[in-house]
Amino acid sequence: MDMVIEAGLIKQHLIDPEICIRCNTCEATCPVNAITHDDRNYVVRADVCNGCMACISPCPTGSIDNWRIMPVVRAYSIEEQLTWDELPAELTPEQLEAEGVPATGQAVMPAPAAAPQPASEPGAAVFNSAQYGATRPPWSAAHAYTNLHSPKDPVTAMVVGNFNCTEAGFENQTHHIVLDLGAMPFPVLEGQSIGVIPPGVDGKGKPHFARQYSIASPRNGERPGYNNISLTVKRVTEDHQGKPAHGVASNYVCDLKVGDKVQVVGPFGASFLMPNHPKSHIVMICTGTGSAPMRAMTEWRRRLRKSGKFEGGKLLLFFGARTQQELPYFGPLQTLPKDFIDINFAFSRTPGQPKRYVQDVMRERAADLAALLKDGQTHFYVCGLKSMEEGVVLALRDVAVEAGLDWDAVGMALQREGRLHLETY
Repeated sequence: MDMVIEAGLIKQHLIDPEICIRCNTCEATCPVNAITHDDRNYVVRADVCNGCMACISPCPTGSIDNWRIMPVVRAYSIEEQLTWDELPAELTPEQLEAEGVPATGQAVMPAPAAAPQPASEPGAAVFNSAQYGATRPPWSAAHAYTNLHSPKDPVTAMVVGNFNCTEAGFENQTHHIVLDLGAMPFPVLEGQSIGVIPPGVDGKGKPHFARQYSIASPRNGERPGYNNISLTVKRVTEDHQGKPAHGVASNYVCDLKVGDKVQVVGPFGASFLMPNHPKSHIVMICTGTGSAPMRAMTEWRRRLRKSGKFEGGKLLLFFGARTQQELPYFGPLQTLPKDFIDINFAFSRTPGQPKRYVQDVMRERAADLAALLKDGQTHFYVCGLKSMEEGVVLALRDVAVEAGLDWDAVGMALQREGRLHLETY
């Protein structure tokens, strides 16, 4: 939609590069593809943004919620925005008038675009899985504290543990990192994330920005009663096309030694939170390091059960990886009681075996999932690579339809009630 306004002004949507943690949530959420990025900044195309506000609520830091009244002819281009280290100052009325804009001119945002409608039938040509993802937490979730420490004011944490949580020696390493925050208050909940700032500068001589990692420990710490948290970090040695690549932050974190100091920002996230209601059911669907928030939720439920406060809500896990050797926490998962959690694995690269993905295993458990879809106490959490999201939501839709349920009604209820959360990257 054209953003040109008759009064000669535009209310331009901008992203604050100082507090953005480059999590890609805004770009993944935007329904009109107005947001793009390079290896440094996320930016908004002024000529494409229609002011629908779909990206505002999901942003974990609030960096997305920035606006500038600008003369249309001087709207910031994406080329300009990609060079920013901080937002430019707002123009004063005198500056606007000097640009030939009357002081009485008003910038008007176009009417927000209508929310995307669900597909009318299972065979519809276009399926938008993102429209079913909730941006609000479950009604019984605990209150989440967010943005306590910004990139301008990071907290220093000490490494107290670093373990390879995939099979020892396997080339695709995933590490379990434990950070102690000392006396600095840093309250977190399962499903939240933090940012880690790698030391040094990038190829342009600028300090590295924070990289986001989901917290893998429950609210009372990796070690109960201690002010510590854990992360699940995969060492990045190749990109999504299989070409050699060196993940700056992931390799930095995976190489940390006990006693090292780390700069941490956050916490972030106020919607991907587990329900506190003890009889609620939790269905967790993840791949790789998407297991981090699922580990946190499972461990919190396990501790509640051990204390006698667990009242029988079901835990159902669908966990995918290329091979068993690459699956984080495979060993510890085997020790969890079968009457506590129902675990289903999907391996896509096991030699001599057909490829199986999490959505395939979900369809095999259709009867159980259908019963849970009918129960208003059931909450679904999806975390992993972006490529898994559509397949998982389609599997839920197919399960609902086969059970005689109206998926449009069920899917939108899950979104509206904060019971289907999609955190993919």
